[in-house]
Formats: sequence, structure tokens, C-alpha cells
Amino acid sequence: MSETAMSDPPRSDTRTTIVEVAARLLAEHGEAALTTRGVAHAAGVQAPAIYRLFGDKDGLLDAVAEHVMATYVASKSATAESESEVAGDPIAELRAGWNLHVEFGLANPTLFRLLNVPGWGRQSPATTSGIEILRSRVHRVASAGRLRVSEERAVNLIHAAGTGAVLALLAMPDSERDPGLADAMYDAVSHAMLTEARAFDTREKEARDEVQAATVTFRTLVPRLSKLSDSERTLMTEWLDRAVE
Repeated sequence: MSETAMSDPPRSDTRTTIVEVAARLLAEHGEAALTTRGVAHAAGVQAPAIYRLFGDKDGLLDAVAEHVMATYVASKSATAESESEVAGDPIAELRAGWNLHVEFGLANPTLFRLLNVPGWGRQSPATTSGIEILRSRVHRVASAGRLRVSEERAVNLIHAAGTGAVLALLAMPDSERDPGLADAMYDAVSHAMLTEARAFDTREKEARDEVQAATVTFRTLVPRLSKLSDSERTLMTEWLDRAVE
């Protein structure tokens, strides 16, 4: 084995170095700095290494997004005590997830904008993972009987509102940002989808909300109806989804 081959860093170390360097360049100098040549030079590797490890610039961006998100979430470990207070409360967990989403977007404006470019036509693995976490949280809310719209509608509402709120805040000069905007947006969304937000409705409306909540809750149990065939469970799911649209 040659001396050069023996001195080559492991593939995983090279990948980690490139991702960390790219994340730093993106944070310090913006999207313009995220070129394969610029990242390769800063990381001390040849440009082909980036294509070999990530496929293309989008693949590198996906890796950077996953790295930055994981690092950000890990940095929140100091709030473990407050997080334990909301554990087991699906509504509180949903709100905590919203807060984390907003905080991450404001702390990483360039990356957030890149991940939410209209018409990009693709969704990064990091974004997909975040939506799946949101989906599981919404499912717990539905299982607790607190959701009065379909789970899919709730996921779409929260995702659209959260992304829109962050982008709106990022478009404002720091000195003019409304610190209560994201909270007001969440309140509006929760009012539209959670049964607890309907305290001032008439009795008739409250009764309809209870029916909606019961329907959504039953929807979560359909996969457990083992005596029904797959096609019957699918049909029942379609009926229940239509009932709460």
C-alpha cells in the first residue's frame, strides 16, 4: 500500500468535513458561497469528491440540512426539563414542535429559504423527516379526540402556516419583526382544527365538533379492525375522510 493511500482520510471523515464546511459557508456567506468549487477548496478536497459523495449540489444541500437540523435539535438538550413537562400531552407536544420549527427557521434563514423555494419540485430528506414527525404528533392529537378535521388536513394546515409564518418574518427587517406573529398564526390554526378552540360556539356547533372529533378518532382505529378486509378498511377510511373534510 502506498504512503498516499495510507494517509487518505476515511470516506466518512471526508464527508463530515465537507458537510460542516458547507454549513459554515452557507451561514456566513449565503447561498452564493455554496458552490462545488468553493466548498471543495474550503474543505481541502478536489471538486470530484463532492460529486462522488453527494451526487450533485442538491445532494450536498440535503446533507447540510440534515446536519444543521440535527445540530440544532441537539443544542436544545438544555431544555430537556421543559420538554419533559409537555411529554404525554399531545396538544403541548404539537405546540412545542411548532415553536422549534419557527426558532430553527429564524436561526437559519438562508437554509430555510433554500429548503422552501417555491416550484423547486423536490423535498429534502430533512424536510420529509420533519413532516413525518409532525404527522405522528397530529395522529396523537387525533387519537386523544382533540382533532376536528382530518389528520391530513391538519398536517397541511400546520406545515403551510408554519412555513409561511417563518418566511414572512424573514422578509421583515429585524427591527420591524412582529414577535407575536408566529404565535398568532398558531392560535388561528389551532382554532380551526382543535376542539378545545371552540369554547364560544353555540351548543349546536359544539355538538358538531364532538361528532367531528369522534369521527377523526375512529379513523385512527380503522387499521386495527382485523376482521375487515383490506379493501373494506380502505373504503371505510375514505368514508371517514370525506365525513370530516
